[in-house]
Amino acid sequence: MTDSSQHRSPHALPGETQSVGTDAGTARVTWHRAPRPRLVLAVSHGAGGGIEARDLRALAEALPAHGVSVALVEQPWRVGGKKVAPAPRTLDAGWRGVWPVLADAGPPVIAGGRSAGARVACRTARELGAAAVLALSFPLHPPGRPEKSRADELLGAGVPTLVVQGGNDPFGRPEEFPRGPYDLVEVPYGDHGLAVPKRADITQEAALEVVTGAVATWVMSLG
Repeated sequence: MTDSSQHRSPHALPGETQSVGTDAGTARVTWHRAPRPRLVLAVSHGAGGGIEARDLRALAEALPAHGVSVALVEQPWRVGGKKVAPAPRTLDAGWRGVWPVLADAGPPVIAGGRSAGARVACRTARELGAAAVLALSFPLHPPGRPEKSRADELLGAGVPTLVVQGGNDPFGRPEEFPRGPYDLVEVPYGDHGLAVPKRADITQEAALEVVTGAVATWVMSLG
């Protein structure tokens, strides 16, 4: 294991990165540990980026202070330097392969992800015994194709679920989501990457505080 102290919270113990072999190839987990964790939040990236995403970094910095260790999971395709994500079944295989390492950390594990990673977390939550699901920028449908809904994945998660969605996300604005057994928090003006335009009534920093505040409150409610 190698040190991975970049973006470390002052409340977190020194992080480390570990490689994990899976049926889809070698994945990588970067830990941001709470001193006395009561939960682990494992979050993976989307199909167009990695764990450097602004919301994943913000959660890794903020949550250890609330007793939640954060594990940032890089899928094998990303670790291998590929630019295009594989089919959903391969993403699921990579996530399944990492799960024993996450579960061995001790506390209950929340399965999370952004975009494609959120879909993976929803699809596998019950099978893997996740305590809950955090879906960041859930891609409800391809842009401009609302008839291609993926709501069944979200509605079928089967565990407590929080969706954090940008108000202007072309993959699904908050008002497009169906009713269901989940909570939804809107990030005003946010796009699919939860970026907000400079002319918005909210700064980028404040938008990220909406994310971290909502997630911190939600995880504390899980007990």
